Amino acid sequence: MAGSSSTNAVQSAHRFHLLSPVVTLISLHTFMRFSVALIALAASLASTGAVPVLRAEYEAFIEEISTKHGYDSGLLRKLFGQVQTRPSIVRAMSAPATARPWYEFQRRIVEPGRIEAGMRFWLANRAALERASKEFGVPEEFIVATIGIETLYGRNTGNFKVLDALATLAFDYPPRAEFFRSELEEYLLLAREAGLDAATMRGSYAGAIGLPQFIPSSYRKYAIDFDGDGRRDLLNSPADAIGSVANYYRSFGWTTGASVVVPAQAGDADLSPLLAAGIRPHTKISDLKAQGLIVPGPVDETVEATVFSIETETGPQLMLGLNNFYVITRYNRSVNYAMAVYELARGMRALMKTGSAADAEIPLER
Repeated sequence: MAGSSSTNAVQSAHRFHLLSPVVTLISLHTFMRFSVALIALAASLASTGAVPVLRAEYEAFIEEISTKHGYDSGLLRKLFGQVQTRPSIVRAMSAPATARPWYEFQRRIVEPGRIEAGMRFWLANRAALERASKEFGVPEEFIVATIGIETLYGRNTGNFKVLDALATLAFDYPPRAEFFRSELEEYLLLAREAGLDAATMRGSYAGAIGLPQFIPSSYRKYAIDFDGDGRRDLLNSPADAIGSVANYYRSFGWTTGASVVVPAQAGDADLSPLLAAGIRPHTKISDLKAQGLIVPGPVDETVEATVFSIETETGPQLMLGLNNFYVITRYNRSVNYAMAVYELARGMRALMKTGSAADAEIPLER
């Protein structure tokens, strides 16, 4: 019996071996038919506008925006189906250029080429600048300097998709996720209101838009139609950008005709608490002088100031920041940034007065 069973097993195995090419062909044919069906299904889904399964964070955000603002959830899912997380954006946020020592940042930003390009922008848009300065009380040179630092007068408005930038920072950059989640919401509302293509618009790695690099919330709140064409267009209209920067500064309390910064010396003052008090002006200059601080130049001692230090090539330089300096930091919360706007503005104003590029490089008073 054992011998008979062994023989039957061998014969069965032999028959399977003979049939295996047929089985393989059938399996291959079935697999190919199944693959074709999958491809057809994918094409059908694509034609109906379906998107891949989204991250849970995206789905929760879409549900919130749909409920809160009546945004079409299907449209949002299509939009978020195109999002690409950009690690380079996270790296850039972790090492901003403004974090460099002042003298390095100054050398890069406050240089003759940028000053001369600013003068060309100023002359090309003189009427709009004069009108903005008169209406909002902000000097032309500070408006031009801000646009010059942000985008080199519109030459470099950013190559990142704004949607990618904001989604990356909202969901993959924990230190400021809450802020950028809010900006992503603002961006979607801005796109709907202004008829902008949310999927393709480009800006900075932080999601800032247009010549003045407004983040979406600032675009919605402070951008104005300054050229009178019925649109607030910060991407293509220098006039709108000029008016919007001036409106931004005035909205944060720019004081017409007031100083921005003045140099100071430590004297007998205890600097530690003064430097730790923050960038908002907090103490009258007369009181700072009473504490031992030395202010060599003429200044209105009744105004409040903050005390900060910048790193020059020869060592720390003590400065007093006045209200208008603080206003500039509302645009970018960096002392280096505000100092660059100040010095670039002074350089252009000097060039406007003299017409000489050589006179545009005015060193900081010491």
